[in-house]
Parts: sequence; structure tokens; C-alpha cells
Amino acid sequence: MPALQNKKYFNYGGQGPLPTPSLKAITNSWQKIQELGPFTNDVWPYIANEIEATRKQLAKMCGVPKSRICLTENVTSGCILPLLGLPFSQGDRLLISDCEHPGVVSACQELARRQKLEIDILPVKQLRKGAIDKKNTELDLLKNLKCYLQEKTRLVVLSHILWNTGQIIPIAAVAETLVTHPQKPYLLVDAAQSFGQIPIQGDACNADIYAFTGHKWAYGPEGLGGIAISERVLKESKPTVIGWRSLKNEGHIQKLSADPFHLDSRRFEIATSCIPLLAGLRCSLDLLEGEGSDTDRLQRIEQLSAQLWEQLQDIKGVNTILEGPPPAGLVSFSIPQTKSTKGVVKMLGEQRLWIRDLEDPVCLRACVHVTSKANEITALVGAIKKIDIDENFS
Repeated sequence: MPALQNKKYFNYGGQGPLPTPSLKAITNSWQKIQELGPFTNDVWPYIANEIEATRKQLAKMCGVPKSRICLTENVTSGCILPLLGLPFSQGDRLLISDCEHPGVVSACQELARRQKLEIDILPVKQLRKGAIDKKNTELDLLKNLKCYLQEKTRLVVLSHILWNTGQIIPIAAVAETLVTHPQKPYLLVDAAQSFGQIPIQGDACNADIYAFTGHKWAYGPEGLGGIAISERVLKESKPTVIGWRSLKNEGHIQKLSADPFHLDSRRFEIATSCIPLLAGLRCSLDLLEGEGSDTDRLQRIEQLSAQLWEQLQDIKGVNTILEGPPPAGLVSFSIPQTKSTKGVVKMLGEQRLWIRDLEDPVCLRACVHVTSKANEITALVGAIKKIDIDENFS
């Protein structure tokens, strides 16, 4: 990974580096398409095979049939494309956690404005036990969920891993609770921080919309993601952004049809996409699999994040956001007396140490992955120890 050669990188939650074999797979695919001719009869079987192979691999990771996998560009489009087509009635309510990404929140706000829906906020930011006491974390979440579910709640929006605190949300348990609700609310899951980092099969197959991206923890290229979509969403949600890939038969669209769209996940795909990215993502996923099973990889990530969390505990003036070691690779912490988190990021960046700052809660976030090294963590902690917390970073 060229991006890891000259820096100590802790921003996997923002974007993961691209392995050299994946970059070569992308360029080889570009070359193959040009050799076949980008719009010839010879190229279509190649493109079809690329799409089929990718859809099959993603379906296996999510534990769903490939008919339920939609290829898209990123998490936000993955959330929005099926969401905007769900059947809502005026006065229905959306329950959104207080740790959702602004892209998803703003989409729900616009949906509520258009269709005269109400929005409720589910508090999850206070769930900060980390990897300890998982049972009570689940019980607290489900208790809160039952309190905030209303008679007319039709959609619940949660992240699988909270992007700001790093806490894992038990999606399968939430899905079981929603089944008992009279309205049986749809469950939309933002999987930006879980795909490629933790086992997801039991959760992805229980969500109605499980939107993920390949460019973060999966080490894939930006511009390619997907959605695992439930059977009921395939039946009940109508396409919103429509293109030729949404259609059963592009050639006969002039003839009126009650439903011209694919009956499977392709009804939410739109138009021409960058085919070479598919080869890059598959290569990255193969390399990731070569590092061990998803359970083995998570165990390694937990060891590294615990090491970082524990060393941060020992620094005076630094507070970790989670009360216990993180359940995955996101390690958030604050330095209350430091006047500018952006100043800290800038100062560390000058030392080739890359983390990021967050606004809610105001904190710093460092991510570790299977490619992280113990000496990199030591270097980051050493640099943080040297920060003058009374200095006014600009």
C-alpha cells in the first residue's frame, strides 16, 4: 500500500488506502475494456461477468441472495435511493439516532418536509461501554428504542458502528424488536464503518436497507458501494432516481407498462458506472480475506484499538469517549483544555501522523485496522503526550 509507506495512518473510517494489486486490477480492467472496445458486442459479456462476480461476492459477505444486492456509488446514495421510494403517509414518523451522519440526516429531513412526516430522535450517544458489558448495552438500547417508538413510527435509522463514538449497535436485536411493533417499521442501517471491519452477515440480512461502501474499511476504490435490500423493500419501495439499468427491458420502454422496473435490487441501479472499480474492490476484498476470517480480523483490530485506548488512558488531560476498550477500530478521545481539535490534527499531520477531528461530540478520532502496527500506535501516543494542552492551536 503506497499510502502507508510515508506516514502513520489512522483514518480508515474516512477512507482506506488502496493496495497496489487492487490498483493494478483496476488499470488492467480499463485496458481490457479498451482492447475489446468500450461499446462493442465483444465487451458486454466481460462487463456482465464483472457485475455478476462483484454482486455474488458482496452477497456472500452480507449473507443475502445476490438478487438483494444493489450496486451503487457510496453509503449516502445507498441509503437514499430506496429510502425516498418507501410508502409513507402524512403524519408517519421517522426515528433517527442522534449519532447519524449528516448526509443521512439531511435526506430524512428533506423526505419529512416533502411528505409531511415527523422526526423523532433516538438517543444512543450515551451508550459508551465499548467492548465491555455488551449485554447491558443491548438492553439499554432496546429499552430506549421501545420508549421512543411511536404508534406511527414507520422507519428507524441507525448506524451499525457509530461513526463518532465507535460503539457497535446490535442491529439484529433491533430488527427483532421492530417486528413486534404494529407498524413493523423499516430499518435503515448506515454500514459505512462496519463493512470490511466486523462480521456483518447476521445484521445485514435483518435490515431492510443496509448501505455500505468499499472505500473505507474494505480498502477498495472510492466511487463504489452497495446495498443489501430486504424482500419487502424490493416489493414496496418504488425507484426514485431512474435510468436504463433500472428497467426490465430498455428497448420497449415506449410501450406502457404497470411496472417497467426490475423486480430485484437492480430497480435501484441507475445508469453507466465505472466497471473497472469492480475489479479493484474484489481484489481488495480477496486481500482482506487473506488476512483471516472476519472474526479473526476483528480480534486483531480489537487488540490494537485496546492498546491505543489503554495508552490514551494514561495521558493526563486526555479523555477517551468510550468507558471501556473499543469493540472495533474507532478510538475517539478528547483533550478538553485544547482550544482547537483542528489544530491538533494539523500539528500531528506535520509529523506524518493522520487522525481527524469530529464536531459532535467535539473530539478526535483515530482508526486502527489489520494493517496498523503497534509501533505506529506508540508513535501517535508519544506525539499526543507532547501536546501542550494550554497552547491555543490555530
